[in-house]
Amino acid sequence: MHEGLILCRFIHFGAVLLLFGIGAFRWLLFIPHLLPFEASPAGPPLSRLLGWLAVVALASAVAWLMLTAAYLSSDWSSAIDPSTVGLVLGNTWFGHVWIVHLLLNALVVILNHRAKPRVMLVLNTLLLMTLAPVGHGAMFDGLKGQLLILNQMLHLLGVGTWLGGLWMLAWLLRADHGVDLAAVLRRFSGIGYGLVAVIIATGLINVRALSGGFWPEPGFAGFGLVLAVKVVMVLGMLVLAALNRQLAHSVDLPVARLRLSVFLECLLGAGALAAVSLLGTLPPMLG
Repeated sequence: MHEGLILCRFIHFGAVLLLFGIGAFRWLLFIPHLLPFEASPAGPPLSRLLGWLAVVALASAVAWLMLTAAYLSSDWSSAIDPSTVGLVLGNTWFGHVWIVHLLLNALVVILNHRAKPRVMLVLNTLLLMTLAPVGHGAMFDGLKGQLLILNQMLHLLGVGTWLGGLWMLAWLLRADHGVDLAAVLRRFSGIGYGLVAVIIATGLINVRALSGGFWPEPGFAGFGLVLAVKVVMVLGMLVLAALNRQLAHSVDLPVARLRLSVFLECLLGAGALAAVSLLGTLPPMLG
């Protein structure tokens, strides 16, 4: 049951982060640069992929709700018991937030390919932000809890922009779409400094608020161990990002090396996301 919840969180977080991040990359940060890509045969397949991601997000959101009902009652049959699921939706903070989250996710599925890209970006932004209130910040009442939820929203937006940007870079590096890859890479590297600053700052605030210190105790067991794995993954991504920046300034763009570097960075991002999915199910060991 616990393992199923972790897997479900991983799938859902991944789908929602990519829906937001890819949309932000395409329709907010790199609109002029990507006009050749959008006009190429590669544009529609990516849009269809986003449609499937929205379906995966909705399915995993429903599964997350069902697994939560089973977890809270310690009974697998509760996952498909309408009364128990209804109690979770109507009588828990998670359930109240999840009603809004499910409605937003359903809108994303229904309006995909029908609404304008900017509208979809707004919906996906709201969908991502409604994941923040079901994290550890919900442990606290009052102003502290509200500030932690806001902090988590900023963290998720930063992570989503970074991971979605990596996915887009991997897509662009697959073939020549008439895009100035060097310009895109240099611009993304520049934006990356701000993203990393936001991600690190909000992450440190989370750890400080949840553990009562700059690192959980014990430092390398339970929550602290998984957090250490996440930090190692993120540091690896930073090293590869620095390498990508150097490669982007080469006279002749080494596309093959960039493909490998971005692919490895995506793998590390998936590893960090897996760690986050596990962290959300562990007690932060407040000091």
